[in-house]
Amino acid sequence: MWYYTSVNDSKDSPIQILLRPVCSDNWRDVAGLQVAGWQREFTAEPTHYLALCCYGRDWKPLAIYLGEQVIGFLMWSEDVADGSCWLGGIMVDHRSQRQGYGGQAIRAAITMLAEEHGYQQFALSYLPHNPARRLYHRLGFVETGETEGDEVVARLSLAGAGPQTEG
Repeated sequence: MWYYTSVNDSKDSPIQILLRPVCSDNWRDVAGLQVAGWQREFTAEPTHYLALCCYGRDWKPLAIYLGEQVIGFLMWSEDVADGSCWLGGIMVDHRSQRQGYGGQAIRAAITMLAEEHGYQQFALSYLPHNPARRLYHRLGFVETGETEGDEVVARLSLAGAGPQTEG
């Protein structure tokens, strides 16, 4: 199943960011994603995340498409202790960054997970000096003081303001 949200390119024509489960048809494209060199401190290789999804029991992988091309990846899992939905492994290929696609994909994932699975509480974690922290804050995630190892936890409640638009 495809999930999408619209984005505008530089010509103001609508482009759709699509989320699709990773499967036998697209896993190689996901495995070939690369972040910029300086970002490797903040994210693992996509093959690590795919293995975690395949051999762990918790995470479910989604490919991020721009039209027909895989440009990114994210995964999601439920925290059975509190019923929140965690987002992780969020990455956009270095060739497609700085165009708003990551934020659009996160918003699409939140919408899809809320509509399809009923989640109202979302969480993610990141190193305190990860520049993506600003994006997460713009989307409405709030740091809680919790930690996961050396990462800070930020949460979003749809009962509150919900994801904000980039601006």
